Amino acid sequence: MTEQAAVSGDPRTEKLLSPDPLQYRRHPVDGKLMVLVPEGIYLAGELRSPTWLPDFHIDVFPTTNADYARFVEATGYRRPKHWNADKGYPEPQFDHPVVWVTWHDAAAYAEWAGKSLPTSEQWEKAARGTEGRAYPWGDNATAAKCNVRDSNILRTTPVSRYRSGASPFGVYDLCGNVWEWCATSSAPGRHELKGSAFTSPFGRAAPAAFNDAAAEMSDDDTGFRCVTPSSLKGPAGR
Repeated sequence: MTEQAAVSGDPRTEKLLSPDPLQYRRHPVDGKLMVLVPEGIYLAGELRSPTWLPDFHIDVFPTTNADYARFVEATGYRRPKHWNADKGYPEPQFDHPVVWVTWHDAAAYAEWAGKSLPTSEQWEKAARGTEGRAYPWGDNATAAKCNVRDSNILRTTPVSRYRSGASPFGVYDLCGNVWEWCATSSAPGRHELKGSAFTSPFGRAAPAAFNDAAAEMSDDDTGFRCVTPSSLKGPAGR
């Protein structure tokens, strides 16, 4: 069909020959923008081992203070320690990733939203694409494309700031800004973390790198994002 369209001047040619566009959805509970990561093989880990995963949706941006505030308001869940007791999160940081959340806090948000935390494999595929890029943007070590210690910002930044650092699936902040909790357990009571943070040297930013922490740990450089199965239903959005 593609060859016939190209030869005949069929108006569908451009659509047939172009790559599939990114498929976005708004989640019906927390309203976050998610993107489809299609099923198939990706090159995983430092050895770039072929690994198959079913398809899933992942949050385009990490969970922000504003997102987490909706969860707190809806459930009465405890606030992060740095929020004001009366006013909540610092207003200028509404679009910064929520921090000072344990793995249990992140899992509670995910359960409320009808989502889950990503496995380390899901997270890595969303970051590296199917070809096993060293970084979300490619193989060049470019610290300017993310918020790490080398950037000398020394604090979190808005989750949409680093557009040039987005992954092949259009997912932001997969290097730097905050470490992100994963569902994958590394040992009893411990879970993997991915992505590095504003406190991390750029050398730790590679998505294939390993890190973990106790599930009760919280810090000013640790947050999360969520995933859902590809059966997510909701209005399309861009």
